[in-house]
Amino acid sequence: MGAGGARRTILVTGAAGPAGRALGRRLVEAGGTRDLLAIGADMAPVPVPGFDSVETVAPATDPRYERDMLALVAGLQPALVLPTVSEELARIATLGLAVGWGSRLVVSPAGPAAVAGDKLLTMWALARAGVGVPAFAGAETFRSAAEALAWAGGPVVVKPRVARGGRGVHVLEDPDDRVWGRVDAAWIVQCFAPGTEYSPQVYRSPGTGRCRVVVLRKAGLEHGRVGNATAVERVPDGEVPDVADLAERTVQALGLVGPVDMDVRRLADGTPVVLEVNARFGAVSASAPELLDAVLDDWPG
Repeated sequence: MGAGGARRTILVTGAAGPAGRALGRRLVEAGGTRDLLAIGADMAPVPVPGFDSVETVAPATDPRYERDMLALVAGLQPALVLPTVSEELARIATLGLAVGWGSRLVVSPAGPAAVAGDKLLTMWALARAGVGVPAFAGAETFRSAAEALAWAGGPVVVKPRVARGGRGVHVLEDPDDRVWGRVDAAWIVQCFAPGTEYSPQVYRSPGTGRCRVVVLRKAGLEHGRVGNATAVERVPDGEVPDVADLAERTVQALGLVGPVDMDVRRLADGTPVVLEVNARFGAVSASAPELLDAVLDDWPG
């Protein structure tokens, strides 16, 4: 229960970003049946629909981040804290453990959150667990783009190991592509999966370990063949059981709990593989309203 009495205060970080805005829209809908006070936090606060206010906090990479979050949580006494910024997940999980926030913090443990936050670590962990991923390697493995293309036998995707929102993701087909000049050990190379792309939305209960999976099909991509979804379509339950099963095995293999957003794509032979995992609410979570409902109903808080 929030500090204001009967109203349940929900604090959402990254409120002005795509994931935070999607969550704000869903909180408006949920507020019709629940007595919620939604407060946002962001490094550059602006009014965001769905939030009663948006407070200023330092970026997750700033040494002041912990101080700002401690002060905000102490002042608001929220029932739940919902982080939506990938870079902060392991850090806020560690902070919560250090200061005793307990179950009010809706985040996976720091170790799993850190693995999911690094795309190469994610691929290593999933491959070790037998979960389907595209062929991949650290970019430093290759001396040139031509060598990477020869290894893959076709196009490759290059992207930073730590990034969000499709930043830096590029399909490389030309051995003379200038993008390769920016690629180093901080990047990952994956074989390009040419099939349908999905964005499974998963909630895994911290108590029972049970999963609820909603599969969304990406109907448009920001950069043509890659990037953030510009539109999604909800796939009826049971229509793509292989994708839903892959999503559930992914969160189990990584030890994640709470809301999880991921990218899955089909290889040329139709096999679905995991491209990357976000251990948080994603930018398309409003299309899977069950996730927030599950958090509000199931999370210990």
